[in-house]
Amino acid sequence: MDNKQDAIIHMFNDIAKTYDTTNRVMSMGIDISWRKEACKEAFRILNKQMINIADIACGTGDMMLHWEQAGKDLHFNVQSIVGIDPSEGMLKEAMQKIPHGIFKIAKADNIPLESCSQDIVSIAYGLRNVVQRDAALHEFYRILRPHGVLVILEFTTLNKHNLFSKLMQFYTKKILPIVGGLISHNFKAYRYLPDSIDNFITREALEAELLAHNMPTIFAKSYSANVSSLLIAQKV
Repeated sequence: MDNKQDAIIHMFNDIAKTYDTTNRVMSMGIDISWRKEACKEAFRILNKQMINIADIACGTGDMMLHWEQAGKDLHFNVQSIVGIDPSEGMLKEAMQKIPHGIFKIAKADNIPLESCSQDIVSIAYGLRNVVQRDAALHEFYRILRPHGVLVILEFTTLNKHNLFSKLMQFYTKKILPIVGGLISHNFKAYRYLPDSIDNFITREALEAELLAHNMPTIFAKSYSANVSSLLIAQKV
């Protein structure tokens, strides 16, 4: 398991410098509104002023910037936003974008934060890259305060495919590896990413896993014909 996780981390180290450019080209910014809605809903659910946030698998810091901006726009007092990622290369890029940010190099299944210290834990499009998912969910529960919320944005596997999802599948399997490979010069990485979506679980299965970790889903929404999912679970 560790060898597989280490290989994934090495891959992200390798594509870190071109990651943002590749994402912008391939996604056309379609995920921005999803991230904004995730932040807005989490703040609405918490409805408290003093908030600590841990963004897991933070990558180059995109979700951290959305948390920061949403806090300002909605007049919440965000005391701290900590970015956690096992890829040193990705964190170097994040530190350039967010010089004032707090970052820690760590895997999702071993988070160096105190128990019951965070009001929000988020992971955006990173959960499917976590090999030890069960251990990671245990860690998310551990660091959340009672009634704190876990925010997950992820590409989930579909039970049934429609025309749009088939087109998306064609794009991610045939077009994305070529475009991503040309920009990053790492074709292997952008063949892995669509495979990681196919090998992930359904939204329903993920909700069941969250419930098993005493974090029932209290808000769920799908985007782009159920290709992407937003789940917000609350620690009980």
